[in-house]
Amino acid sequence: MDYRYGSHTVFQIEYHFVWVTKYRYKVLTGEVALRVRELVRQTCEAFEIRMIVKAVLKCHLFVQVRKGTFGLCYRHEVQ
Repeated sequence: MDYRYGSHTVFQIEYHFVWVTKYRYKVLTGEVALRVRELVRQTCEAFEIRMIVKAVLKCHLFVQVRKGTFGLCYRHEVQ
């Protein structure tokens, strides 16, 4: 396990996101799937988030990420 250490804490914060297309239309294929993967990668880089798992299926997008000391809600300063 990849634990992080603070002065008085030991922690590991992971988030699991699942996005589903409207009506579960199978539109995440080909060029669209590649573009979604690239956007997720760019977003994780911008927010300094480590991506653990990423899967783009035809109607789902699964992303599991690990962030350091701050929750994702505190990272809105990226433009």
